[in-house]
Amino acid sequence: MPEAVIEIRSLTKKFGNNLAVDDVSLTIYKGEMFGLVGADGAGKTTTIRTLCGLLNPTSGSVSVLGMDVGKNRRAVQSKIGYLSQGFSLYGDLSVDENLEFFAEIHNVRNYKKRREELLEFTRLKPFRNRPAEKLSGGMKQKLALACSLIHKPEILFLDEPTTGVDPISRRDFWKILSSLLRDGITILMSTPYLDEAERCSRVALMNRGKILKLGNPESIKKSMQKKVAEIVCKPVIKARDFLNEKFMLDVQTFGDRIDVVLPENFTADEIISALESAGFEVLAVRLKAPSLENVFIHLLEEFREGKNV
Repeated sequence: MPEAVIEIRSLTKKFGNNLAVDDVSLTIYKGEMFGLVGADGAGKTTTIRTLCGLLNPTSGSVSVLGMDVGKNRRAVQSKIGYLSQGFSLYGDLSVDENLEFFAEIHNVRNYKKRREELLEFTRLKPFRNRPAEKLSGGMKQKLALACSLIHKPEILFLDEPTTGVDPISRRDFWKILSSLLRDGITILMSTPYLDEAERCSRVALMNRGKILKLGNPESIKKSMQKKVAEIVCKPVIKARDFLNEKFMLDVQTFGDRIDVVLPENFTADEIISALESAGFEVLAVRLKAPSLENVFIHLLEEFREGKNV
C-alpha cells in the first residue's frame, strides 16, 4: 500500500458567507503528481493554502507528512515547498541573490552546492547575475520553482504554475516537474488546463468548492460511458444552439467544431440529418471516446442541474 503523505478529511473553509471549500476529503500518496483542476473560484487555491498552513480550516482536518497542520505549522512548512500564483521574487536582486535569500529564510546554511544544482537543473546558470525583474515570464517561474526547492522539500505545492507562461517555457517547466517526480518528490498542483491534468497520476475535478470527480484521467474518461460525435460545421455557434433547442443534448463548442455527447439509442446520423435539413453545412463527422474536457463540461452541466450535488 502506498504511503499517504496528505490526508484531508471533510475540509470546509468559509470566508464570511462565502463557502470556498465544501466538505472535501481526499488522500494523496508519496511520489504522486496530483492535480486539482477547475476554473477560478473552484476552491483550488484555498485548499492548497490550507494544506500549507497559511489558512485555518473552518471545519475538518488536514494532515501533511503525518502531522496535523494546525498543530505543527512550522514543522510542516519546513518540509514543503510552495509556489503560489503571485510568488514574490525580488526584482532588484539577481537570480543568485534570490536563491540565497530563500535559502536563508529556510535556514539552509550550506546552500551554495544546492544553488548550483538548481541553476543547472533549471538552466538558469547563464542568467545567474541578471536581476529577476529582467527575466522573461517563463524564466521567472523557473526561478520561483528553484527558490521553493532550495531546502529539499518532500512535497511541492504548485498553484497554477504555468498560467500566463508561453508554450515553450510551459513545456520546459513540465520537463523539470517530471525530473522531480523521478527523484521521489510528491507534487500537488492546481491548474485550469485539462491538457495538464492529463499528465497527472490522479486528479480531482473541482467546482464551487466541491470535488465532482476523483481518479486517474483514464478512469474518469471511461466513467462517462458515452460516445461523442465530433462535428465540423458552419455556422458552428448557431448549429450548437439549434441542437440544444431541438434535442436538449449536451453540446460543447471547441473552435470550429461541436462535440455532441450521444445518449443511448441516439446516433450521429440523426444529428447530421437534422443539421443538414435545417440548412447547416456539415464538413466532417467522427465518433470518439470522451476527452477529459468533455467529461468535465458534462459534470459541470449536471452540477448546475443539481444532479451531482
